[in-house]
Amino acid sequence: MSYGPEDRALPLSRVIMRQPGPALAKADATEWHYGPQFDPARAQAQHTALARIVADSGAEVHWIPARDDGLADAMFVQDPSFVTRAGAVILNMGKPLRRAEPALHVAAYAALGVPVLGQLTGEATVESGDCVWIDPDTLAIGRGARSNQAGIDAVAALLAPQGQRVVGYDLPYWTGPDACLHLMSLISPIAPKMALIHAPLMPYALWADLRARGWTLLHAPEEEFADSNGLSLNVLMLSARNVVMVDGFPRTRALMEAHGCTVQVFAGDALCIACEGGPTCLTRPVLRA
Repeated sequence: MSYGPEDRALPLSRVIMRQPGPALAKADATEWHYGPQFDPARAQAQHTALARIVADSGAEVHWIPARDDGLADAMFVQDPSFVTRAGAVILNMGKPLRRAEPALHVAAYAALGVPVLGQLTGEATVESGDCVWIDPDTLAIGRGARSNQAGIDAVAALLAPQGQRVVGYDLPYWTGPDACLHLMSLISPIAPKMALIHAPLMPYALWADLRARGWTLLHAPEEEFADSNGLSLNVLMLSARNVVMVDGFPRTRALMEAHGCTVQVFAGDALCIACEGGPTCLTRPVLRA
């Protein structure tokens, strides 16, 4: 099997990425809600450093072409789709500026030989930044500005034939719909039953469900979460307790290291902090094996 990333007991072995490229270089920072640290040239260099870490871990990186297509956020390949052991689910973006991105993922999966289970359309929206696998058969989806109940229902219908169920959890308003608050802004799994979380904004029902399942939940330092607009919490798990995060948040790093994690860092101020997306957002896992 060449696809299926639900089981976090296994290391990341296939992943999709897209370089920032000309789309980001020409982006209007105001239109795209990018912050004052936005610098396309530095963002490109920082993305290259992240991609090198991912490749050096042993994962095979498949590139979506970085074209001059005006899709500045398309480097955040996490969001327009996700993959299961039965194939890919193509989503429907809640952010209007990103509505053309799912077509890029359809083409990518065709090239990789990954079948597509289905695609969300119409008013049904889900972004995969709102999706977290609780276990290989249970997908949590955050209900908020980017993912609605119609989208959650549509995903549930696509996964049910594989014996996989979907549970929706309400996200808070926080700074409003123009900003990006995904479920994965508040929880980053770092092992099969361990996650870094921001407890004050996390859905209580999800917190309780994970605790009941025996998860260890590490509450990240709140001042670093605030200083980074949540990006200190955005941690990519290469394998169990082997993670990648944006540099500059030593207390969050120390917390994970104290719980047995190996933590690699890369500079992400111009890429991640400015553009509101960390290393999980910049990667689309296809296979853990």
